[in-house]
Amino acid sequence: MALRQVTARSISSLSSVTSSRSRTTGIIRSFSSGLDREKSAENYDQVLDKFAQIRACAVLRTATSDACPKAMQAAIDGGFKIVEFTLTTPDCLQHLSDFRAKYDGDVLVGCGTILTTEDAENAVDAGSEFIITPVMLPDVIEWCKERNIVCVPGCQTPTELVNAYRHGAPLQKLFPGVAGGPMWVKAVSSALPFLSINPTSGVDLDNAGDFLKMGAASVGLVAPLFDPAAIANGDFDT
Repeated sequence: MALRQVTARSISSLSSVTSSRSRTTGIIRSFSSGLDREKSAENYDQVLDKFAQIRACAVLRTATSDACPKAMQAAIDGGFKIVEFTLTTPDCLQHLSDFRAKYDGDVLVGCGTILTTEDAENAVDAGSEFIITPVMLPDVIEWCKERNIVCVPGCQTPTELVNAYRHGAPLQKLFPGVAGGPMWVKAVSSALPFLSINPTSGVDLDNAGDFLKMGAASVGLVAPLFDPAAIANGDFDT
């Protein structure tokens, strides 16, 4: 199945459960400090509001630079309004910059696989509107918090999720996937309702709705959305 068709199907299947969700409050934003790359509190809130409204992000990782813009275009054409480019993709930041310029104000564009504050700086300079890390990195979370940049760090356990929140992450990425999937999210979000959990690994077109119904704030779709075989074959159109 072509990527554009898959993305359209995924948006359609999620539409019944992706109604706007009240976003978690309690994260303290930084007051203006004049730091480099600092965003406004209004911008920070707009990013969080978009996540609360859309609740689904297309996460792209491709082996070649040429495939990246074609695959991401298919996702956007299919209906995705939040997208993530990952630093493991060749020429990631150039592609991110191009799509931010093309869809500014319409599609929320972010960068993932951020491992250092330098990575975060480069991503923001390229136009990234939010930062995703694969693991819980307090220095990156705090760098973002000080600048009113939304950071979504990767976490594997309830302890990591809470620590990420305490360091200033308003959303917390569940990565990699956990046994029990949606029921795990239900148990943790019920016990720790101040969290805003964003499952990514282990989410597919069949269970994404279950994750949202069981308490996930939003979900990220990777391989089930961007099928490696379709990308390798250049099968982007319907």
